Amino acid sequence: MADDTLTLCEEDLRQWDLLAIFRRCLLARSRPESRHRSWADPRRHLHYADYLSVYLFGLLNPALKTMQALCAASQLARVRREVCTQAISLGSFSEAQHLVEPAALEQLFGELSSQVHGPPPADPRAAWQQWFARDSSLFAALPRMSWALYGGGRSGAKNNAVRLHLSFHLLDDKPARAQITPGKTCERKAWRADWETGAAYVGDRYFAEDYRLLGQLSEHGCRYVLRLRDEAVVNVEEELPVSDAERTAGVTRQAWVRLGARPAWQSPRVRVVWIATAAQETLRLVTNVAPEELSAIEVGLLYRRRWQIECFFRWVKCLLGCRHWLAESERGVRLQLYLALIASVLLQLATGRRPNKRMLELIQLHQLGWATLEELLAGLEREEAKAQRRNQKSK
Repeated sequence: MADDTLTLCEEDLRQWDLLAIFRRCLLARSRPESRHRSWADPRRHLHYADYLSVYLFGLLNPALKTMQALCAASQLARVRREVCTQAISLGSFSEAQHLVEPAALEQLFGELSSQVHGPPPADPRAAWQQWFARDSSLFAALPRMSWALYGGGRSGAKNNAVRLHLSFHLLDDKPARAQITPGKTCERKAWRADWETGAAYVGDRYFAEDYRLLGQLSEHGCRYVLRLRDEAVVNVEEELPVSDAERTAGVTRQAWVRLGARPAWQSPRVRVVWIATAAQETLRLVTNVAPEELSAIEVGLLYRRRWQIECFFRWVKCLLGCRHWLAESERGVRLQLYLALIASVLLQLATGRRPNKRMLELIQLHQLGWATLEELLAGLEREEAKAQRRNQKSK
C-alpha cells in the first residue's frame, strides 16, 4: 500500500511557490475516483486542481476580490502558466463549488497543520503542553444567503452569519481542527462532535454552562480548563491548600466542588480555582485535573493563553481577506474558509511562524511579481528580527 502521508521538505518551502506546493499536496491526497464524476467528463474544460488553485490564488492576491476578477485574471498568460492551465469562464467557476467536497479540504488542512511545530518548550515536562483552545467566530453573510440565517443581529433583528469552530494548538500556535457551519449552530454541539480521547481543551464561559457536559468530557478521556459564569452556583466539598507561589500569582482559593443548585443537574466532582486579576475581577476556572498534575498557576496560565485563538480569528479575517465571499452557497463558503486555513498553514510552514501584516504584504508583493525572492527573504528576516527584539523588551 502506498504511503498517503503528505510531507513537505525544506526545499519545497524555500521555493516560495505556495500555489505549486498546494497543488502538489492536493493532487497527492485527492484520488480521481474520490472526486465527483463530473470532473472526469471529457466535455469539462475546468479541472479540479485548477479550480481550487485559482480560488487560493484569489485569497493570496490582494488585487482579486471577486469571482469575476478571478475569471478575468485567468485570461492572462502568466496566470494560465503558473496557476491554472486555461482560462476559466464565470459559469464554470460558479458551478464548480457544487462539485468539490469540503471534507477533502478539511482533511488536507489537518495533514498540513500536523507539520507545523512551534519552538521547543522551555520545560519539556510541563503538564499543559498538549492543550487546545476551543472557540468559534462569526463571519457576516449576505442577506440572500438564507441557509446562514442567524438570529443574533442588533436589537434582535435577523441576520446571516457563518460560524468557524476551531481547536487551536496553544504550544505550536496553529489551527488544528476546524468545522464550518451556519451561524446558529450550537458551539457546544460542534465541540462535542470534535472531541478526541486524550485531548485537553481550554474554553470560555459558554462551554461550562452545561454541567452534564463536564462529566461527558471526563468519560470521553478529555481534560479541560473552562471559565465559569459569575452566576454559577459552587458547592464546596473540600478546600485545597494554596501555596505562597500560587498566592503571588493571584490564586486566592482552590477546592473540589460540585456545580449547580439542583442535585439532579449538578456536575460531577470538579476542581475550581479562584484567581484575582489586575482589573479587580475574580476568575473562577473549572478543571477535572488534580493539583498534582496541573498546578493552580498552570490553570491560570492556560486560560490566559486562550487569547491566541482570538488573535488567530482576527488574523484570518483581516489579513486573508475573508470578509468577501467568492461563492454564496454553503458548500462554496466552506471551501473558501478551508482554503483560508490552508493558506495560513502554508504561510506558517514557509516562514516558521504566522506572518504579521508587513510579512504578508511582502509575500503578496512577491506573488504579484514586484518583489524578488531575495528581497522577500531579506524582508522576512528584518521583520523576524524586529519581532524578536519586541519579545525581548516585553520580558
